[in-house]
Amino acid sequence: MELIEHLSLGLSTAITLANLLYCLGGVFIGTLIGVLPGLGPTATIAMLLPITFSLSPVSALIMLAGIYYGSQYGGSTTSILVNLPGEAASVVTTLDGYQMARQGRAGVALTASAVGSFFAGTFATLLIAFFAPILSEIALKFGPAEYFSLMVLGLVAATVLAQGSLLHAIGMVVLGLLLGLVGTDVTSGAQRFTFGIPQLADGIGFVVVAMGMFGLAEITRNLEGEGSRSVMAKITTLLPTKEDWKRMVAPILRGTVIGSAVGILPGSGSILGSFAAYSIEKKVSKNSAQFGKGAIEGVAAPEAANNAGAQTSFIPMLTLGIPSNPVMALMIGAMIIQGIQPGPSVITEQPALFWGIIVSMWIGNFFLVILNLPLIGIWVRMVMVPYRHLYPAILVFCCIGVFSLRNSEMDVFMMALFGAMGYLFSKLDCEPAPMLLAFILGPLMEEYLRRAMLLSRGNPWVFVQRPISAILIALAVLALLAVLLPSFKKTREEAFRE
Repeated sequence: MELIEHLSLGLSTAITLANLLYCLGGVFIGTLIGVLPGLGPTATIAMLLPITFSLSPVSALIMLAGIYYGSQYGGSTTSILVNLPGEAASVVTTLDGYQMARQGRAGVALTASAVGSFFAGTFATLLIAFFAPILSEIALKFGPAEYFSLMVLGLVAATVLAQGSLLHAIGMVVLGLLLGLVGTDVTSGAQRFTFGIPQLADGIGFVVVAMGMFGLAEITRNLEGEGSRSVMAKITTLLPTKEDWKRMVAPILRGTVIGSAVGILPGSGSILGSFAAYSIEKKVSKNSAQFGKGAIEGVAAPEAANNAGAQTSFIPMLTLGIPSNPVMALMIGAMIIQGIQPGPSVITEQPALFWGIIVSMWIGNFFLVILNLPLIGIWVRMVMVPYRHLYPAILVFCCIGVFSLRNSEMDVFMMALFGAMGYLFSKLDCEPAPMLLAFILGPLMEEYLRRAMLLSRGNPWVFVQRPISAILIALAVLALLAVLLPSFKKTREEAFRE
């Protein structure tokens, strides 16, 4: 009964005209971003953060959430029709989706993608509704020591699951922590790492870092790699046959479960989930010989997994205030900008916000089904526009957005600097996601570390004397030791290579 009351509150919040329009706008922009190759939800949300200042917290977060899970839908359209994944999580869909399109079954592949995505999104949202309140109640028992240990575990897990070299990932985490320390120390009032520059006294803006590292760097990489694009496949029918439906059901269920589980983990849950679902489906399917040649299971399973992973990644963000991927880090940044402290207190202090976001995900998934199939022709024509024509408008939008934060030219120059850094890191195979997570968590970790030390009167053993904190620290240490083992290290490298 209590859950029904909470969902009723969320429904009354989400179905206001303003929130419905922002939800529709978010999923529309998300689908568009998913269709356009390379830009991605991280860069888009980073660019749109300044716009959310004038919105209510509920409307802002509903729109940003819609952009994220909407991008997972949109990425499949171009993967199937033009063999060009608009989103990283849709790369796997090209393997069988485009082959189906070449066989004249593009509409069937798109329907399989839409059905799998809708079911997975609905199921994942149901998981959030059930488990988020339970986790929040547990998290309310956490003290400063537990929160510090939890954040340490989050950073370690993000490092272990980051692509590329483990040393590079650790270096990016350290860089993020150092950037988070720039500014004035709240306790002592002393300035740290400002190098005498007055504009750095308030610290480096979160939006500045996000726009530079993900927005400008992503644009530069796309311009560098722009090449010829495949020819669009023709759509004859959208209706799967009875045999297609039989072959789709089990893969969608398995993909949903895999994606839901992987999405909670730190890292790119939707990407890892789609790859894992495809690999498992290829091993268990009776039609494994058809994989890579147009198997409908190879479309249904990864599309269900990446949408489920995208939505369950909200669980640690909403309940613990811990981002599981860069998009969730941006969502936390948006909450802080709106004056909301992320963490378990959100569900008790802001119930309308919490349940409104959850219910809006159901509404957003419904909007996506309505939007995607009728607008396929428009999306594909848009993807054929050369990226170099889109670049100037995106660049101007980034500069205006950053300048509007504090009317500071310094922020624009800083964004350009981080854009250059992001491009350089991509050349060095250094994934920027761990850096952004560390940048967000660094100041919070410092705050909880100080509180824990004050409460324990300077006793550092408080982190291992408290049971929950000790378990979290032990898990972090085990994760670091495991990744150093030769067998695990080899398996990790092979998985990311694949």
